[in-house]
Amino acid sequence: MKFNTFTVTFLSLCLGITGSALAQSGDLNRTILHLDSLFWKAYNTCDVDGMAAFFTDDVEFYHDKNGLTSTKTSMVDAVRKGLCGNENFRLRREAVAGSVKVFPLNNYGAILSGEHVFYINEKGKKEFLDGLAKFTHVWQFKNNTWKMSRILSYDHGPAPYRNTRKEISVSPSQLKQYAGKYESAQAGVVTVVADGGTLKMETSNSQTTLYAETERIFFLKERDLQFEFVTSNGKVTKMIVHEHGAKVDEASRKQ
Repeated sequence: MKFNTFTVTFLSLCLGITGSALAQSGDLNRTILHLDSLFWKAYNTCDVDGMAAFFTDDVEFYHDKNGLTSTKTSMVDAVRKGLCGNENFRLRREAVAGSVKVFPLNNYGAILSGEHVFYINEKGKKEFLDGLAKFTHVWQFKNNTWKMSRILSYDHGPAPYRNTRKEISVSPSQLKQYAGKYESAQAGVVTVVADGGTLKMETSNSQTTLYAETERIFFLKERDLQFEFVTSNGKVTKMIVHEHGAKVDEASRKQ
């Protein structure tokens, strides 16, 4: 999305006059959180010009995986070629509720820190939660304007999975027909056993419990994996494994 004249004027007011008025009234927290929300709105929509408006010319971005990026020009170039360089791939950032804090810097700035998670959006696929990280932003108030001069992104790791699928009840006879041995190129021999109202799946080095989402599709509660049992002429012939909604493996039933 490109900035038009009205948008640029409005953003200038938010960064400058409005920021000054709020700072003078002592409402630093509200000022920084408001500007932070505008920055991440631009990030989530790949509005590169909108993001750039929040950087000082000498901004420095420290990333624990990708290293240091210095200057506004380099930042904008990196975003255009990286984060926003593929229209079929986008990241969506979301703050972890209750983690974001604002700390004053002696009338010249503020530190914003917290945790956030990132969702991956690929064309034709369902959005899924991917990563968790901490962040620290240094905001400086110069020439009646708030801008970020230092950005730190660190402690990146996988985001904890939050299961939203609902378990249903499946008859013992339905569960029994899925029991047996399967074989895939990735997992080798897989044994499926009916166990009460669930299925137990065993490989050479692991055992997991599968819960029924439908009569044919089962899921894990600790990871975004689904197991679809496929039938032909009334008999189960294979099990298809889906991760984040996409097929990642297939195991044929052994006779």
